[in-house]
Amino acid sequence: MTPHVHPVSIYYEDTDFSGLVYHANYLKYCERGREHLLGRDRLVSMYRDSGVGFVVYKAEMTFKQGARFGDELQVRTRVELASDFRAVFHQDIHRGDEAAPLVQCVIHLVAVGPDDKLVRLPADVIEMTRARFGQDS
Repeated sequence: MTPHVHPVSIYYEDTDFSGLVYHANYLKYCERGREHLLGRDRLVSMYRDSGVGFVVYKAEMTFKQGARFGDELQVRTRVELASDFRAVFHQDIHRGDEAAPLVQCVIHLVAVGPDDKLVRLPADVIEMTRARFGQDS
């Protein structure tokens, strides 16, 4: 299964006093990757039309190596459906085309309705995930 790839340029403002990307910024890069995979228009209309949005249920990050100012990164995203209520995003952050990831992230998302209560994942998101990542269930 081919991952979705989202490019990220590292700016000086992304780094901390050590010259490496500040650890929390990797969560932002993953968020951008998920947003582009799911589609900004889909997310906006989903929230506007039905009040449904995604929230992070769980996040795991493993830091292997740091990125620096001037690096060009790739957020490579694969998705699995853990249930009708939860999607798991496996997001590896690589420097360019390098094989080894700098950071590995596993982000669990759930959908909530206008009352902030758990709802089923939207059908079009499930269909897109199955079509793109080959899941039958």
